[in-house]
Amino acid sequence: MSEPVRSELAITAQALKASGGAERYTRDVIAGLHRQGIRPILFAREIDTSLEEAAWIDPQPLNVRWAPRKLRNLAFNWRLKRRLRDARPRCVFAINHSPYADIALCGGTHPGSLEATGRRAGIGDRLQFALERRTYTNARRIVAHSELMKRELIRYYEIDANKIDVIYPPVDADRFRPLDVDARAAARRHFNLPDDRIVFAFSSTSHARKGYGLIEKFFTQTKLPVCVVIAGRPVAQTSDTIRYAGYCRDIGLLFAAADFTLIPSIYEPFGLVGVESVLCGTPVVVASNVGSAETIGAEAKIEFSRDDADGFAHAIHAAIARVQTGKARLSTPRQHLVYDPDVDAHVAALINLCRSGEANQVQISGPQCDNGV
Repeated sequence: MSEPVRSELAITAQALKASGGAERYTRDVIAGLHRQGIRPILFAREIDTSLEEAAWIDPQPLNVRWAPRKLRNLAFNWRLKRRLRDARPRCVFAINHSPYADIALCGGTHPGSLEATGRRAGIGDRLQFALERRTYTNARRIVAHSELMKRELIRYYEIDANKIDVIYPPVDADRFRPLDVDARAAARRHFNLPDDRIVFAFSSTSHARKGYGLIEKFFTQTKLPVCVVIAGRPVAQTSDTIRYAGYCRDIGLLFAAADFTLIPSIYEPFGLVGVESVLCGTPVVVASNVGSAETIGAEAKIEFSRDDADGFAHAIHAAIARVQTGKARLSTPRQHLVYDPDVDAHVAALINLCRSGEANQVQISGPQCDNGV
């Protein structure tokens, strides 16, 4: 077991590793803190020490594999409580759910996800509801990654709107940027994209929630000169209109090569793909229930409602028209976003939250954590 360490700031997260959105966000926050000269404690179930960011933290792995899967969140927080008594950080920022957070991140709510997908709540779901309620009720401030999440916090957990700060998530602009004409042509050749079709990109590791069913239905039946190129999880069938690009290490290259990016998710608290695509100069076809839709200007998106049976088809036709008239590419991507997606700007906002406010309201038996990094 690692020895307890003292730090002004502690972060709790599922993992530090090369993986999905939450893990990417954890790495971005750590990198931003590192550039600010802040070395946080990281409490996480798994910490990949081979990553560059692992050298910028005081790692505190909390292994809970011994617990039944549905009880691992409870086991994590049981172990976390004991560690916090020793570490006594001045501010605890929870990327995962923890009732001991001063600042709690809301990147999605479990009842919102269940409602959107139409799934009935089971025992594990009710445990998650209880943990989320404790986390958001106990926290001094909540960082919501979209106005959509703010509304869900108020609706499902009766959280006071005044303690919720909407701070949109960051994107590494060095990884997501437009390509010049020659580089974009080379990227299209790299992915073997057809010259005689308008190309839509779709990136997903969870096809059902990300709305692939809507994409499959349309592109299987269409006779239009289009195709969708899928990155991530394989699909059952491919054709001239549905193509598979595998797992892309540089997804920004595909976004920049495509004509549009598709985001038809059933439930999407934010959806970084939207901002990433725009930063690559590629507009999006996006469902109105996707959180990032609120951050993208009208010239960079075609928005549709999943409640409209013909909405997706109309959006595709509108996208085709933009490409054919030469009005699709975005030459000044940041002008089409309502916020600064810079990682350092996001981390600066988090630091300000940690430095502001009263004493810690979260009760931990033993030595207390006080606020004010």
